[in-house]
Amino acid sequence: MTRKLLSPLTLCLMLAVPELARAETIGCATTAWKLIGANHKVCVEAFHDSKVPGVTCHVSQARTGGLAGTFGVAQDPSQFSLACRQTGPITLPAKFPEEETVFSEDTSILFKETRVVRMWDAANRTLVYLAISRKLIEGAPANSISTVPVMPWSRP
Repeated sequence: MTRKLLSPLTLCLMLAVPELARAETIGCATTAWKLIGANHKVCVEAFHDSKVPGVTCHVSQARTGGLAGTFGVAQDPSQFSLACRQTGPITLPAKFPEEETVFSEDTSILFKETRVVRMWDAANRTLVYLAISRKLIEGAPANSISTVPVMPWSRP
């Protein structure tokens, strides 16, 4: 049995990339039926902010079907929505960046992704989550925003 060692470059890249939240698929709804290949649909995924316990975000995204969608080579449209809520006691870390990417998902085979960035509005003690479409082409990307005020947590 041979073992492969990671190159120094690979190790550096692994350490340099921040830990992003992993999404769990909640479900999908068909928006258009396709005769061949997967249907067009909108899928909802949930993820927890890995650095802020007590916050859960849900993002819905359009998924392209057909043969290209079936084989994973379709370019999904930049259509999404974001909702983040307090789902437990919120604990802010001691060293808290004012802005940080917390979630990223590719929406095409090349150079397109949906990214969620967390910002801290200290004046209002509010976490701001901004979802944006990142493309190779510059311009006005699609975006969505959700806010979570940091307040004491009490269960009813």
